[in-house]
Amino acid sequence: MLTPKNLEAIAQQLHNTLPQGLKNVGNDLDEKFKQILQAQLARLDVVTREEFDVQSQVLLRTREKLNELEKRLDELAKDAQS
Repeated sequence: MLTPKNLEAIAQQLHNTLPQGLKNVGNDLDEKFKQILQAQLARLDVVTREEFDVQSQVLLRTREKLNELEKRLDELAKDAQS
């Protein structure tokens, strides 16, 4: 996942590729690069790691409940056949 630190690293890499004359304008360009990258990343359909972990836990609990219900249903079906 891209974090603010990663965005800064990418912006720095972009800055480093500029010719020396343009590097003097560096701070303004760094900020513009960050703004552009953040705007583009905001348009992507992604979630944070925290959101992903929360949803994974919800899914795990749901799977456990489903397994329990399937087991109870099987037991009830066996009892009904008896």
